[in-house]
Amino acid sequence: MKNKYYGITFCLAMIVLSANLQAQEIMRLSPAQAVDLAIKNNLGLESSRANLAARKRASDLSWNQFIPNVSVAGILNRDNQPNTLTGLAHVPWDDRFALMGLNQGQFELSVPTIGTFYNYVMPYSIELPQWRVAGNIQASLNISIAMFENIKRLRLDYETGLLSYDKAKRQLERDVRKAYHNMLLLQENIALLHSSFANLERQVQMAQANYNAGLAPELVLLQVRVARENMRPIIDQAENGMKLSMAQFAMFLGLDFNTQFELIPIAGNVIQGDFIPIDVTEMIKQAASKKPDIQELRSTIMMLQSARKMSIYSLAPVLNLSWNNTSAFIKDPWKDNWFSSADDWRHSGSFSITFALRLHSLIPFSTDFQGIRNLDDQIKTATIGLAQLVYGTEIEVYNSVLALERTRINTEALSQTVGLAQQSYRLTEQAYQAGLQDYFQVQNAEQSLRQARVQLLEQQFNYLNGLIDLEYSIGVPFGTLSNMAVNSREN
Repeated sequence: MKNKYYGITFCLAMIVLSANLQAQEIMRLSPAQAVDLAIKNNLGLESSRANLAARKRASDLSWNQFIPNVSVAGILNRDNQPNTLTGLAHVPWDDRFALMGLNQGQFELSVPTIGTFYNYVMPYSIELPQWRVAGNIQASLNISIAMFENIKRLRLDYETGLLSYDKAKRQLERDVRKAYHNMLLLQENIALLHSSFANLERQVQMAQANYNAGLAPELVLLQVRVARENMRPIIDQAENGMKLSMAQFAMFLGLDFNTQFELIPIAGNVIQGDFIPIDVTEMIKQAASKKPDIQELRSTIMMLQSARKMSIYSLAPVLNLSWNNTSAFIKDPWKDNWFSSADDWRHSGSFSITFALRLHSLIPFSTDFQGIRNLDDQIKTATIGLAQLVYGTEIEVYNSVLALERTRINTEALSQTVGLAQQSYRLTEQAYQAGLQDYFQVQNAEQSLRQARVQLLEQQFNYLNGLIDLEYSIGVPFGTLSNMAVNSREN
């Protein structure tokens, strides 16, 4: 009995925990919150962010090219064969030579302006150690005009990275908002399908009542039931499509695929039929200067021009400052004390200032000259691409504005169509209830009403997505154009 009691308690606890987890899984998500999650978790944007950080670090530390190159080396080597140092050494005067009948003048002669001359020498032979140890330190610094232009190029590269990152972020926000609207459209379609299913349920009840009263044959009742059952797989298919869209959207935001969302319906004026007056000329003017793609390409051209200047400046003379010092131990490093006497070390070094000019780079067909010409070609190609992009953007904006205008006209027409279809369906259903129309007329009227509502929803969401594309093209914050409708209405 005790085990049974524990089992029931455990099952109840698991049910409660499962219900709590299910409640926690549902996330109320607005479009702005979805954008924030995507910017925070999207892997593609994270890659752009890492690239931008590397460019910023290179720009901030561009002065480090003026840090001298300093190297320290320790050298230990061994001669393959023993070496002997031979030569002649001067013999200075010693008092013991006087006992031999010699005098100091025979050994050395001192001249005040020159020094001491020795008349006697003697050979010597010293066996040098095979092992030798030495230390070396050297520093050098190259200074050229190209180094200063390189600082400017790295700053431009960082600014280009900022534009690329902003472009990637705006593209991500555009895609997230449009995906959010598409899911809202699916949600509205599902709501319409459920509304149609509820109408069919009511029609089944009406047919059943008419059949029981002898006002309708059994065939009509069966037809209504078949229509109701045929609606179930359509609803299931739409709901499965919504679940798949939710899973893809969750992964797009960097969340688990099974995260459940509660989407916030759009309550703005645009979705209710208010449209924005758009000045095509002003939109084209803004897009030509503010579209992220155009700004990025312009910055790339400036960076190429800076790289060309740097290549030209690299042909100028280069100033080289160099200093080095070498200390070598002249005795055996394994047997003798390294620090017994300073005379056991030999020091050498120098400081030099050098002006160098690469004459071969001045030849017109040299590699450096060809590199400059290649940069000229790249700048020319990028400039042509910029002109094409500006022209294409103007056409794109013009087409977007025309598409928005067509959507506005279609939406207004479909709004009237929905009103007429709703009235037709209501009258047909009343006639069917009175036995004046057959069920097929009701079914056709209901299908026409549902199609008109779906088409109206599609046009309304197409208008919203068209505004998002236009906002991206003209480089303004998302929501700017839709807020214009609110402000114009309040004024």
